[in-house]
Amino acid sequence: MPDFSLSLFVFIAACFAAAMTGAFFGPGKWYEALEKPGWVPPNWAFPLVWTVLYGMIAAAGWIIWSVAEPGQATVPLAFWALQLAFNALWSPVFFGLKRMDLAMIVVSAMWLAIAATILVFWPISTVAAALMVPYLVWVSIAAALNRAVWRLNPDAHKLAA
Repeated sequence: MPDFSLSLFVFIAACFAAAMTGAFFGPGKWYEALEKPGWVPPNWAFPLVWTVLYGMIAAAGWIIWSVAEPGQATVPLAFWALQLAFNALWSPVFFGLKRMDLAMIVVSAMWLAIAATILVFWPISTVAAALMVPYLVWVSIAAALNRAVWRLNPDAHKLAA
């Protein structure tokens, strides 16, 4: 029987590592100076929502790992890892490189990877799939915000150089 506490820790650690890119590449003065749409969530909402979502993402991956038949979790967990890699990449691209155009590509790829993860999780665990749905909704909002801020500030990456 596998050690579930250790395996859960691995999924939590992976999500924590992805979250750390947001801590290293935070919004800062550049982002604060950008024009934003009126519907942008308040600054305090982002760390709160992401903390809850990362817990749900970790739990979803762990559930798949723990309930899947031997060999059944390989593809679903590959999609899980892929969406998390795109998640970790977005902050360095948007806030670090200040490239909203490239960040839009990353967030779009992340959205597709999350949707694919939900689809491949579903036959194994509807609970794990359902845990990923709020994340997909939030990333949909993040993608719309990425697009809106980019549209309102098309030359912002040139100003940051």
